[in-house]
Amino acid sequence: MIRVGRGGRRWVSGAAGVAVISAAAEAAGRTGLVDRSVLPLTSTVIARAARLAGDAEFLRSVVATLEMWGAGVLAAAVLAVPAGLVLGTSARLEALLRPITEFLRPIPAVALIPLTLLIVGDDTRMTVVVIAYASSWPILIHTMYGLHDVDPVASDTLRAYGFGRLAVLWRVALPSAAPFVATGIRVAAGIGLIVAVSAELMAGGGSGVGTWLIALNSGVDQTDVVLATIVWLGGLSVVVDALLVWGKRRLFRWHEEGAAG
Repeated sequence: MIRVGRGGRRWVSGAAGVAVISAAAEAAGRTGLVDRSVLPLTSTVIARAARLAGDAEFLRSVVATLEMWGAGVLAAAVLAVPAGLVLGTSARLEALLRPITEFLRPIPAVALIPLTLLIVGDDTRMTVVVIAYASSWPILIHTMYGLHDVDPVASDTLRAYGFGRLAVLWRVALPSAAPFVATGIRVAAGIGLIVAVSAELMAGGGSGVGTWLIALNSGVDQTDVVLATIVWLGGLSVVVDALLVWGKRRLFRWHEEGAAG
């Protein structure tokens, strides 16, 4: 008998939900409940998505988007993790900067696209900067939360044996916060992909999936192409999320086992 873990059950449930919705949309189109010119058949969209796999221009756009997404999320991690470590270990500094972070955090990244484009003057750099901005917040918050969750007994024990602040941070705080940082990066990855395509659509230049969509002749019925592109983006997001979850479980197996227990 095959045993399916908690993560496996979530995947099975998600796949079942997608299958039910897809079947309902297919049935609605075939029975005439929904106009096919408004919402193409699910089978049509899937077939179109399969054909996009052979479209060299589309694949180049996907690669361009993934490159900008990766650069933006990496920049966010490089900036947000150290900032989170500083703020998470200094209650005074965190209280001092909290009004600024609470002011900046709710600002939608896409609202900064025109200003960022004026400053950097390049569509690709603008997209990377906007992705980095949007992705920094979940990484920063999760890093700070991870440091707040450090066992004070372990920290006090090291201090009692004469270890300094940096040694306590390296030996206790960082290992304890690392799973939370990984979760923040996972959340940031999903946000970054959304912002990447949004920035490409709004900027209208450079390269990427958003730019490729703009280049489509909207005067002709291209709804199936747009939906097929959404299928691709959803699939890419699922793959990235699955890889990050797998990596977190491999690196922090002790944390996963402790949470399960």
